[in-house]
Amino acid sequence: MKVYAISDLHLSGNNSKPMDIFGSSWANYLEEIEEDWRNKVTDSDVVLISGDISWAMNLSDAVPDLNYISSLTGKKVIVRGNHDYWWKSIGAVRSLLKEGMYAIQNDCVRIENLLICGSRGWTTPENGGGVSAEDKKIYEREIQRITLSLSAMSNMRTDADKVIVMIHYPPFNSRLEASPFTKLFSEYKVDAVVYGHLHGNPGRICLNKALGGIQYYLTSCDLVKNKLTRIF
Repeated sequence: MKVYAISDLHLSGNNSKPMDIFGSSWANYLEEIEEDWRNKVTDSDVVLISGDISWAMNLSDAVPDLNYISSLTGKKVIVRGNHDYWWKSIGAVRSLLKEGMYAIQNDCVRIENLLICGSRGWTTPENGGGVSAEDKKIYEREIQRITLSLSAMSNMRTDADKVIVMIHYPPFNSRLEASPFTKLFSEYKVDAVVYGHLHGNPGRICLNKALGGIQYYLTSCDLVKNKLTRIF
Protein backbone atom coordinates (compact mmCIF):
# COMPACT_ATOMS: atom_id res chain seq x y z
CA MET A 1 0.00 0.00 0.00
CA LYS A 2 1.40 3.36 -1.10
CA VAL A 3 0.18 6.66 0.34
CA TYR A 4 -0.10 9.85 -1.73
CA ALA A 5 -1.45 13.32 -1.02
CA ILE A 6 -2.78 16.35 -2.88
CA SER A 7 -5.04 19.23 -1.84
CA ASP A 8 -7.00 22.27 -2.95
CA LEU A 9 -8.69 20.64 -5.94
CA HIS A 10 -11.41 23.34 -5.95
CA LEU A 11 -13.80 21.23 -7.99
CA SER A 12 -16.94 22.76 -9.47
CA GLY A 13 -18.78 19.96 -11.23
CA ASN A 14 -22.21 21.41 -10.57
CA ASN A 15 -21.34 24.98 -11.59
CA SER A 16 -18.15 25.19 -13.62
CA LYS A 17 -15.74 27.80 -12.26
CA PRO A 18 -12.66 28.50 -14.40
CA MET A 19 -9.52 28.22 -12.26
CA ASP A 20 -7.06 29.52 -14.84
CA ILE A 21 -8.02 33.06 -13.82
CA PHE A 22 -5.67 32.39 -10.87
CA GLY A 23 -2.66 31.77 -13.14
CA SER A 24 -1.24 29.47 -15.79
CA SER A 25 -0.59 26.65 -13.30
CA TRP A 26 -4.37 26.17 -13.13
CA ALA A 27 -4.85 25.71 -16.88
CA ASN A 28 -5.99 22.12 -17.52
CA TYR A 29 -4.97 21.30 -13.94
CA LEU A 30 -7.62 18.64 -13.39
CA GLU A 31 -6.62 16.76 -16.52
CA GLU A 32 -2.99 16.82 -15.34
CA ILE A 33 -3.93 15.64 -11.84
CA GLU A 34 -6.11 12.83 -13.17
CA GLU A 35 -3.42 11.63 -15.59
CA ASP A 36 -0.79 11.54 -12.83
CA TRP A 37 -3.26 9.93 -10.43
CA ARG A 38 -4.15 7.10 -12.79
CA ASN A 39 -0.48 6.50 -13.63
CA LYS A 40 0.50 6.18 -9.95
CA VAL A 41 -2.41 4.95 -7.86
CA THR A 42 -3.76 1.42 -7.68
CA ASP A 43 -6.90 0.35 -5.84
CA SER A 44 -4.79 -0.83 -2.90
CA ASP A 45 -3.23 2.64 -2.43
CA VAL A 46 -4.46 5.65 -0.43
CA VAL A 47 -4.79 9.28 -1.52
CA LEU A 48 -5.18 12.04 1.09
CA ILE A 49 -6.97 15.28 0.09
CA SER A 50 -6.41 18.00 2.68
CA GLY A 51 -9.29 20.34 2.07
CA ASP A 52 -10.71 22.90 -0.36
CA ILE A 53 -12.31 20.06 -2.24
CA SER A 54 -15.31 21.78 -3.83
CA TRP A 55 -16.58 25.30 -4.52
CA ALA A 56 -20.13 24.11 -3.76
CA MET A 57 -22.06 26.09 -1.15
CA ASN A 58 -24.33 23.24 -0.08
CA LEU A 59 -23.92 19.49 0.20
CA SER A 60 -26.21 18.54 -2.67
CA ASP A 61 -24.17 20.67 -5.07
CA ALA A 62 -20.96 18.98 -3.86
CA VAL A 63 -22.21 15.50 -4.80
CA PRO A 64 -20.82 15.55 -8.39
CA ASP A 65 -17.41 16.52 -7.03
CA LEU A 66 -17.44 13.82 -4.35
CA ASN A 67 -18.52 11.28 -6.96
CA TYR A 68 -15.73 12.40 -9.28
CA ILE A 69 -13.14 11.82 -6.54
CA SER A 70 -14.74 8.47 -5.74
CA SER A 71 -14.39 7.41 -9.39
CA LEU A 72 -10.61 7.70 -9.23
CA THR A 73 -8.44 4.74 -8.25
CA GLY A 74 -7.46 4.00 -4.67
CA LYS A 75 -8.96 4.72 -1.28
CA LYS A 76 -9.57 8.42 -0.69
CA VAL A 77 -9.51 10.33 2.61
CA ILE A 78 -10.75 13.92 2.86
CA VAL A 79 -10.70 16.65 5.47
CA ARG A 80 -12.47 20.01 5.39
CA GLY A 81 -10.85 23.19 4.02
CA ASN A 82 -11.77 26.83 4.53
CA HIS A 83 -13.68 26.96 1.20
CA ASP A 84 -15.67 23.79 1.84
CA TYR A 85 -18.84 25.61 2.88
CA TRP A 86 -20.90 22.57 1.85
CA TRP A 87 -19.28 20.56 4.67
CA LYS A 88 -21.43 21.10 7.74
CA SER A 89 -22.62 17.87 9.37
CA ILE A 90 -20.02 15.07 9.24
CA GLY A 91 -22.83 12.53 9.34
CA ALA A 92 -24.43 14.06 6.26
CA VAL A 93 -21.10 14.12 4.42
CA ARG A 94 -20.33 10.49 5.26
CA SER A 95 -23.79 9.38 4.18
CA LEU A 96 -22.98 10.46 0.61
CA LEU A 97 -19.53 8.91 0.34
CA LYS A 98 -19.18 5.75 -1.69
CA GLU A 99 -17.23 2.70 -0.60
CA GLY A 100 -13.51 3.34 -0.27
CA MET A 101 -13.89 7.05 0.54
CA TYR A 102 -13.55 8.44 4.06
CA ALA A 103 -14.08 11.81 5.73
CA ILE A 104 -12.28 12.83 8.93
CA GLN A 105 -13.57 15.30 11.49
CA ASN A 106 -12.18 15.23 15.04
CA ASP A 107 -11.61 11.47 14.81
CA CYS A 108 -9.37 8.85 13.21
CA VAL A 109 -9.65 6.37 10.36
CA ARG A 110 -7.70 3.13 10.07
CA ILE A 111 -6.71 1.71 6.68
CA GLU A 112 -4.63 -1.41 7.29
CA ASN A 113 -1.65 -0.27 9.39
CA LEU A 114 -2.20 3.41 8.59
CA LEU A 115 -3.99 5.71 11.04
CA ILE A 116 -5.20 9.01 9.60
CA CYS A 117 -6.51 11.84 11.75
CA GLY A 118 -6.98 15.59 11.43
CA SER A 119 -9.09 18.72 11.22
CA ARG A 120 -9.28 21.96 9.25
CA GLY A 121 -6.93 24.03 11.43
CA TRP A 122 -6.65 27.82 11.26
CA THR A 123 -4.06 30.51 10.55
CA THR A 124 -1.17 30.32 13.02
CA PRO A 125 -0.25 33.83 14.24
CA GLU A 126 3.09 35.35 13.34
CA ASN A 127 5.49 35.85 16.24
CA GLY A 128 4.58 39.17 17.85
CA GLY A 129 1.72 39.75 15.44
CA GLY A 130 -1.76 40.75 16.50
CA VAL A 131 -4.75 38.45 16.19
CA SER A 132 -8.45 39.21 16.37
CA ALA A 133 -10.64 37.81 19.12
CA GLU A 134 -12.59 35.81 16.52
CA ASP A 135 -9.44 34.30 15.00
CA LYS A 136 -8.14 33.41 18.46
CA LYS A 137 -11.45 31.70 19.26
CA ILE A 138 -11.41 29.64 16.05
CA TYR A 139 -7.72 28.77 16.47
CA GLU A 140 -8.23 27.49 20.00
CA ARG A 141 -11.25 25.49 18.89
CA GLU A 142 -9.22 23.85 16.14
CA ILE A 143 -6.51 22.94 18.64
CA GLN A 144 -9.17 21.11 20.64
CA ARG A 145 -10.42 19.36 17.51
CA ILE A 146 -6.93 18.18 16.62
CA THR A 147 -6.49 17.00 20.21
CA LEU A 148 -9.71 14.96 19.96
CA SER A 149 -8.53 13.41 16.72
CA LEU A 150 -5.09 12.56 18.09
CA SER A 151 -6.63 11.11 21.24
CA ALA A 152 -8.86 8.87 19.12
CA MET A 153 -5.78 7.80 17.17
CA SER A 154 -3.87 7.03 20.37
CA ASN A 155 -6.61 4.69 21.53
CA MET A 156 -6.36 2.74 18.27
CA ARG A 157 -2.60 2.73 17.79
CA THR A 158 -0.39 -0.36 17.79
CA ASP A 159 3.38 -0.61 17.42
CA ALA A 160 3.00 -1.56 13.76
CA ASP A 161 0.99 1.55 12.80
CA LYS A 162 2.08 4.69 10.99
CA VAL A 163 0.23 7.94 11.74
CA ILE A 164 -0.56 10.78 9.36
CA VAL A 165 -2.29 14.03 10.32
CA MET A 166 -4.28 15.86 7.66
CA ILE A 167 -4.80 19.57 8.26
CA HIS A 168 -5.83 22.18 5.72
CA TYR A 169 -4.06 25.24 7.11
CA PRO A 170 -0.28 25.21 7.66
CA PRO A 171 0.26 24.15 11.29
CA PHE A 172 2.93 26.82 11.77
CA ASN A 173 3.56 30.44 10.77
CA SER A 174 5.67 31.68 7.85
CA ARG A 175 8.86 31.16 9.88
CA LEU A 176 7.95 27.48 10.47
CA GLU A 177 8.05 28.14 14.21
CA ALA A 178 6.64 25.70 16.75
CA SER A 179 2.93 26.10 17.46
CA PRO A 180 0.34 24.35 19.64
CA PHE A 181 -0.37 22.14 16.62
CA THR A 182 3.24 21.07 16.06
CA LYS A 183 3.68 20.48 19.79
CA LEU A 184 0.68 18.14 19.75
CA PHE A 185 2.07 16.29 16.74
CA SER A 186 5.35 15.78 18.61
CA GLU A 187 3.58 14.76 21.82
CA TYR A 188 1.59 12.10 20.00
CA LYS A 189 4.60 11.02 17.91
CA VAL A 190 2.95 11.25 14.52
CA ASP A 191 4.99 10.21 11.48
CA ALA A 192 3.89 12.78 8.90
CA VAL A 193 1.65 15.82 8.43
CA VAL A 194 0.07 16.87 5.14
CA TYR A 195 -1.50 20.29 4.59
CA GLY A 196 -2.54 22.71 1.85
CA HIS A 197 -4.16 26.16 1.67
CA LEU A 198 -1.07 28.03 0.44
CA HIS A 199 -0.77 29.13 -3.18
CA GLY A 200 1.36 31.44 -5.23
CA ASN A 201 5.13 31.67 -5.62
CA PRO A 202 6.66 28.24 -4.90
CA GLY A 203 10.07 29.84 -4.42
CA ARG A 204 8.96 31.23 -1.08
CA ILE A 205 7.18 28.11 0.14
CA CYS A 206 8.68 24.96 1.63
CA LEU A 207 7.08 21.86 0.12
CA ASN A 208 8.77 19.23 2.26
CA LYS A 209 10.27 19.94 5.68
CA ALA A 210 11.36 17.84 8.65
CA LEU A 211 10.65 19.47 12.01
CA GLY A 212 11.21 17.70 15.30
CA GLY A 213 11.51 14.34 13.59
CA ILE A 214 8.18 14.75 11.77
CA GLN A 215 7.93 15.18 8.01
CA TYR A 216 5.62 17.98 6.83
CA TYR A 217 4.28 18.01 3.27
CA LEU A 218 2.61 20.97 1.54
CA THR A 219 0.41 19.49 -1.19
CA SER A 220 -1.54 22.39 -2.77
CA CYS A 221 -1.98 21.11 -6.32
CA ASP A 222 -0.69 24.23 -8.10
CA LEU A 223 2.51 24.19 -6.02
CA VAL A 224 3.25 20.50 -6.66
CA LYS A 225 2.72 20.92 -10.42
CA ASN A 226 -0.57 19.03 -10.30
CA LYS A 227 1.12 15.78 -9.28
CA LEU A 228 0.45 13.59 -6.27
CA THR A 229 3.09 13.66 -3.53
CA ARG A 230 4.27 10.29 -2.24
CA ILE A 231 4.13 10.18 1.58
CA PHE A 232 4.88 6.50 2.30
